[in-house]
Amino acid sequence: MQPALPEQTAQAIDDSVGRSAIRKASLRLIPIIGLGYGCAYIDRTNISFASLQMNHDLHFSASVYGFGAGLFFVSYAACEVPSNLLLFRFGARKWLARIMFTWGILAIGMMFVKTPIQFYVMRFLLGMAEAGFFPGVLFYLMQWFPADMRARTVSRFYISLPLSTAVMGVLAGALLNLGGRLGLSGWQWLFLVEGVPPVLLSVAFLFLLPDTPAHAKWLTPEERGWLERQLQRQPGSNVHSANVSRALLDPRVLQISVLMFCMVLTTYAYAFSAPAILMKETGFSVGNVGFLVALMGVLGAVCMVLNAMHSDRSRETHLHVAAPFLVMAAGYLVAGVSSNAFVVVIAIVVTVLCFYLIQGPVWAIPFSFLKGKSAAAGVAAVNTVAILGGFFGPYWMGLMKDLTGTYHRGLLSLAIPSLICAVMILIMRRSELRSRESAK
Repeated sequence: MQPALPEQTAQAIDDSVGRSAIRKASLRLIPIIGLGYGCAYIDRTNISFASLQMNHDLHFSASVYGFGAGLFFVSYAACEVPSNLLLFRFGARKWLARIMFTWGILAIGMMFVKTPIQFYVMRFLLGMAEAGFFPGVLFYLMQWFPADMRARTVSRFYISLPLSTAVMGVLAGALLNLGGRLGLSGWQWLFLVEGVPPVLLSVAFLFLLPDTPAHAKWLTPEERGWLERQLQRQPGSNVHSANVSRALLDPRVLQISVLMFCMVLTTYAYAFSAPAILMKETGFSVGNVGFLVALMGVLGAVCMVLNAMHSDRSRETHLHVAAPFLVMAAGYLVAGVSSNAFVVVIAIVVTVLCFYLIQGPVWAIPFSFLKGKSAAAGVAAVNTVAILGGFFGPYWMGLMKDLTGTYHRGLLSLAIPSLICAVMILIMRRSELRSRESAK
């Protein structure tokens, strides 16, 4: 065998350093961030299970519950961009830890709610406290991982969403059955127990998350240098590098904002009513519904990772998003018109799995044309518009339930925003292909 050429040797060493840097960053950062986001999702949606007792105990109608559930997203949206710009200023480590601590305390405080006004105020404050966490985490991870790994990176921490759904489903029955212990209702135990983890994790964030690769003591100088070189040479690395206002007015930011709004609307319209819908259709107990939700979460985690990996390997993002949206639209259509409980449940399962399929590729799109401070503002702006869908979705489902006495009409209506999402992503794909052709 001929000795390796010097250039080949240098490339082999560089590749080895790169693999080591990515492996270390993945193991050190993604698990703890995933735990944090899992706690965030549980604390924003655990009222879906709490409502099975809370609404009866506090005499909340479906509209009152839906409006309160949605208020979280109004304050979240209002504070999104300021929170992300403060993260950029003070560093991810301190700001994300602050977010987790304050939302954990408020999540525990939900156990003291007695009236609709108190419910509204606490949900509003909870959204304000958590604002900026998700786009902040996305922005943070993009400072560590090159573009060809971003869909996988997002999916690896975002896998905590379906897994947290599984955990919440398993825990819900047990916690709700604690009613009467120490004079607390089951729903109060649920808020108390599920609000403690983010408070504890805030300390871990403060001490374990370096702000950038330059601050990571567990990287060698060669590994830090490799990461910095890879990130600087990414396509679009000079796009919107300083002009925040230009990023916010970019048509692509506006397009993906509309897409995300429709996606979040459909997601939370279903999510906050999921236990009640599934109990009605299946006749299961709270515990068994929890296990059904948990099963969907586990299957969703597998779907999320596989689709993100295939998207990165094929270097194609848009079709990996559009196809699941089309299937989601069909699923909601079937769930809304069918009178067969088995068919309805299967259709709901399909729509949930499609939602998880989308997550890795769809959140990689904004970072293909945004960088630096404008990425923090641009992604926060996208999430600001998107998260407002979290207000309209639950409120809409509550109104439909009160008006019709069933969730079927609400589910049927969700086919429309799902179809809009598919159309929007195909329009974005067409625009990108045209831009590539004109650049040749």
